[in-house]
Amino acid sequence: MKKHYLLLMALTVASAANAQQKNMIKYPDTKKDNTTDNYFGTNVADPYRWLENDTATNVKEWVKAENQVTQGYLSQIPYREKIKQRLTELWNYPKYTAPFKKGDNYFFYKNDGLQNQSVLYYQKGLNGTPKVFLDPNKLSADGTVALNSINFSKENKYAAIGTSASGSDWVEIKVINVETQQPTGDVVKWVKFSGATWCKDGFYYSRYDEPVAGKEFSNQNQFQKVYYHKLGTPQSADELIYQDKDHPLRYFGAGVTEDERFLIVVSSEGTHGTEVYWKDLTKGGDFKLLFKGFEFDYDVIDNDGDRLLVVTNNNASNFRVISVDPNNPDQANWKEIIPQSKDLLNGASTGGGKLFASYLKDASTRLYEHELNGKLVREIKLEGIGTASLPSGKKEDKEFFYTFSSFTNPGTIYRYETASGKSTVFRKTEINFNIADYETKQVFYTSKDGTKVPMFIVHKKGLKLDGSNPTYLYAYGGFNISLTPSFSVSRLVLLENGGVFALANLRGGGEYGEDWHKGGMMEKKQNVFDDFIAAGEYLIKEKYTSSSRLAIAGGSNGGLLVGACEVQRPDLFKVAFPAVGVLDMLRYHKFTIGWGWAVEYGSSDKKEQFDYLIKYSPLHNIKPGINYPATMIITADHDDRVVPAHSFKYAATLQEKHSGDNPILIRIESKAGHGAGKPTSKIIEEATDQWSFMFWNMNITPKY
Repeated sequence: MKKHYLLLMALTVASAANAQQKNMIKYPDTKKDNTTDNYFGTNVADPYRWLENDTATNVKEWVKAENQVTQGYLSQIPYREKIKQRLTELWNYPKYTAPFKKGDNYFFYKNDGLQNQSVLYYQKGLNGTPKVFLDPNKLSADGTVALNSINFSKENKYAAIGTSASGSDWVEIKVINVETQQPTGDVVKWVKFSGATWCKDGFYYSRYDEPVAGKEFSNQNQFQKVYYHKLGTPQSADELIYQDKDHPLRYFGAGVTEDERFLIVVSSEGTHGTEVYWKDLTKGGDFKLLFKGFEFDYDVIDNDGDRLLVVTNNNASNFRVISVDPNNPDQANWKEIIPQSKDLLNGASTGGGKLFASYLKDASTRLYEHELNGKLVREIKLEGIGTASLPSGKKEDKEFFYTFSSFTNPGTIYRYETASGKSTVFRKTEINFNIADYETKQVFYTSKDGTKVPMFIVHKKGLKLDGSNPTYLYAYGGFNISLTPSFSVSRLVLLENGGVFALANLRGGGEYGEDWHKGGMMEKKQNVFDDFIAAGEYLIKEKYTSSSRLAIAGGSNGGLLVGACEVQRPDLFKVAFPAVGVLDMLRYHKFTIGWGWAVEYGSSDKKEQFDYLIKYSPLHNIKPGINYPATMIITADHDDRVVPAHSFKYAATLQEKHSGDNPILIRIESKAGHGAGKPTSKIIEEATDQWSFMFWNMNITPKY
């Protein structure tokens, strides 16, 4: 009894010491000014506006000071290095992508385990010896230059290779000779949200004008244009194919059908809704309107003779495939190829003279093969609940490769033969972790307004539901994006320490079609936050966890989600990870391509939209004297998608107004962006800091 009492006292003293350490954080002194904006008669203070100028000396000094506080805090965690070692061990296994055929060669990406960037290999035939085609790790000393895209010419003689540096959305495209792998000297710059679409002896691409020096990562991007680059000529000689001088805030992208007959230009004012133009390259002439924007989405897959195959949600919330004669594009002349289903048509592609369709059934993939006229050939049977890539290829291809993965399957690559409909395992990923010990279940919980929302829950088999399990709740909830089962190496650290991973499929996403999407956008955005809060309440009610052991996480629009929910319900969560989040809902549209999100959120430039944005904008709803969850805000200095100013201002405001023992930190990565192309070393470091921060603030000691 005495021994037990002494042990209890020791634990109490240690816990008190931890709390005292956490409470001793000295945040940087962040100056405030009197900046105020008037929105339709409402004055809104913005005292940290100066932090928006991320290249200014005083902002750089503030970033340095904040990172010193964060790293100083994290350095006190005794098991931080052991978590990093374990993550490094777990990450160290070969990772492959499905091969794709170009001429006689098969190309695929492989990462030996800990390489910062995956290497592109090629081999002659399926049994040939793999050779390195392109190793992005040789493009920079620290792995921060990433391969963004690769597009092959029709005869596979040339490849246009797009690379991005430090995680930026800016892309530089260079052309190499496929046989010799030597550069041709063709280079195009200031490309964004575009690859290279080959046609004849050159390619189409989209770019912006060269930005003002020093403002490349923050200034608003305007007047995107489509150009054609002819091989052997300088970029200055590129032909301007399409522009719109009257609408600076629109995206424009070009594509050609496989036979290079039809040139398609797609225009968008944001993240959904398109307007489509076309031109018959065999006849020339001006562009003609195919589909008027921007109420619906239209995606031209390919042509079938004189007609175009198109995926659309026009008169089909769950999407359908139609056939359209571009010379007679009126809706009365459309032919329905694949009608709308009760499940979401998540994508469609062609290959081998067939039409492939991918569906989501409760956020899990189903694959089907059709004739080009829509007749169902067969279902491509999958392993179970998970995510499969969509087969696609050239008309002459007779085989395709697709990948299946899940929360407990790191990836299996299948070879599919169209003649027999047979799928065989081509390569199965092996990992040094007993994933068979873990299980996935899907539940449907009730949100605030009675809506049933699906959620995947992953944990070790036989887990005791006593409310004590550390739980990591993740979601996105926006932009018609569907979250499906996926494998995460980082997540294994949580699972092997008795943790629970939960992924909620909130409204605003695309899991159940456009109606589900619209139920969480614009003036209905609060539904998304209610769905997420209800997910946390469900996990506590069912005793997976408790408020003292519940963490929430999300990135980009998901960072907005986390920020809004921790501000609205600080009592519900112990830890919050808002990553690269849209946190200032009144000014987001003033930077880079933020204007493109107004179709999703609305804009503070309009009174009726300002009225609801101000109600949930995370930055503007932080109240003084509240003990907010332990928060690690995550951003990066080269994020030109969601500029770091969002996170800077949110961190400064939280640190100013927060009251309590929980730490408020911001982790600002250097030479990194919104997430794409991040090298393995930086991914491991970030995951190390997240799990260390979470376990430490939940008073959990991992088993390492």
